[in-house]
Amino acid sequence: MERGETIAIVGESGSGKSLTARAIVGILPPGINAKGAVTLDGVPLMRLAERELRTIRGSRVSMLMQDPFTMLNPLMRSGDHIDEMLRDRPEFASRAVRADEVKRRLAEVGIVDEDVARRMPFQLSGGMCQRVALAAALARDPELLIADEPSTALDVTTQAEIIKLLRRIQRERNMAVILITHNLRLAFSTCQRIYVLYAGSMLEVGDAAAVERQPFHPYTLGLLLSEPPVDIRVPRLVAIRGSVPRAADVIDSCGFADRCEWAKQICRAGKPSLAARDASRFTACIRQDEIQGELDALRSATLSATPVTPRRGGTAGALVHVDALVKTFAGRRGRPICAIRDVSLHIMAGESVGLVGESGSGKTTIGRCLVGLETPTDGDIRINGIAAADFGAMAKADRDRVRRTIQMIFQDPYSTLNPKHSVGQALREALGASAGAPSPAPQERIASLLAEVGLSAAYATRRPASLSGGERQRVAIARALAVKPAILVCDEPVSALDVSVQAQVLNLFRRLQVEHELSYLFITHDLAVVRQIAERIYVLYLGEIVEEGPTERVISNPQHPYTRRLIESIVRSAIQRAP
Repeated sequence: MERGETIAIVGESGSGKSLTARAIVGILPPGINAKGAVTLDGVPLMRLAERELRTIRGSRVSMLMQDPFTMLNPLMRSGDHIDEMLRDRPEFASRAVRADEVKRRLAEVGIVDEDVARRMPFQLSGGMCQRVALAAALARDPELLIADEPSTALDVTTQAEIIKLLRRIQRERNMAVILITHNLRLAFSTCQRIYVLYAGSMLEVGDAAAVERQPFHPYTLGLLLSEPPVDIRVPRLVAIRGSVPRAADVIDSCGFADRCEWAKQICRAGKPSLAARDASRFTACIRQDEIQGELDALRSATLSATPVTPRRGGTAGALVHVDALVKTFAGRRGRPICAIRDVSLHIMAGESVGLVGESGSGKTTIGRCLVGLETPTDGDIRINGIAAADFGAMAKADRDRVRRTIQMIFQDPYSTLNPKHSVGQALREALGASAGAPSPAPQERIASLLAEVGLSAAYATRRPASLSGGERQRVAIARALAVKPAILVCDEPVSALDVSVQAQVLNLFRRLQVEHELSYLFITHDLAVVRQIAERIYVLYLGEIVEEGPTERVISNPQHPYTRRLIESIVRSAIQRAP
């Protein structure tokens, strides 16, 4: 890397992106060692003792981690994170001088409210926490910033603000940036060069524009084509089959061979090395010359796919009807916080409805009210004709019927399953909740549920720790289907997944909707995702519905300024479709 340059390391979870970044600055987990060479302006970092590395971390090389809520110490005030980075510099020996510098550093990242420095991290939004974390990472004026998924945990508008802020600061300081991400739109729109990492090996390297225009490796092409487009709804999303293997399992062969449509025995005979194709392009595909024409043809065919019109839901009446819903929480010092204000919506039988908005807009609160995890302060909810605003006041028969009618799938597949229970136990517990109707033997029903979500019966004996993120989310979907619901509330169900796994799960949602005549309330901040899954959308802002209508119309011709801002915040597509 040169000074002021930005490169991206892209790849799915488990590829080794974060481990590579940690190796650069010498903060690998205990028991893991690195070999090779890392040179910073002539200084061989891997030869330095820990005491010498400490003088480089923060001052010359700094890291910005993925989750702003876990990067900050929850027991320290926000301003103290920056103060801590300044204390060992002689010019900031005075507490008063440091306080002024903390204020200046916060202003540099767009925080002018002096009260923020005195607040604890839990009192700040995700975007505000990320700004504080960025200010702390830049406090010692590093020459290189390693940003590890800096926008993944943020909604689309906050993502755009953080990236814009990071680019401005980079230009002002002529600072080099390594961006680690699985967001290809972000990588291609902000970086000069792209490094594609997979199962611990580099598969492709090149100028960002050249890689975007013509990928040389099947894996790179698969990642590009898996991105859901925001401009059209496609018949089916392209998805790479399978999942990333452990690096140790593919140490002597091409790690992508088992997922590649072009793999032959020669690909498994040895480990392909990264080879130059021209002055700025490198690929580890040993068959690239033979298959490049097919790769280009597949790319062209996918990008010129004919858009489809979303299917329409049933017309037999609203399965879910929400009228004038209000939810107020107790805030700091007893001040009420109104999370939802006079929200009204409906979902027809067999219809998929999107609920779109930033973090804090009230999307999840609405979903939780529908399934009885929250009780609204005011308003009416009717599910399949049953009054369901207050689950505690319902007759048991009605409550059981509603719970079998509506189920929820949560955002994080890593915390939604009990880590002590096998997949079979989780599904057996859900089947037990659907008491009443006779069913096949549990083992047969469990195998059937797993088959519906594309998993084999062998998964029943596995525990969540041995599953990938996509596999866990499939199990969560199977668990929700166990009671044969009519509607699923899907709360950001693909936001924590890699782009290729996201495509797999979105295709699964589409198939299940047709096969089971399901209705969805699909909660998301990603308009590209909602374009592919929802027939109608509601746009939520500060707890209020500001725009609603058919998905195609709202995204193509937004009427409300907030909706327009959401669409303008979307980073351009990583690949440009044919007009």
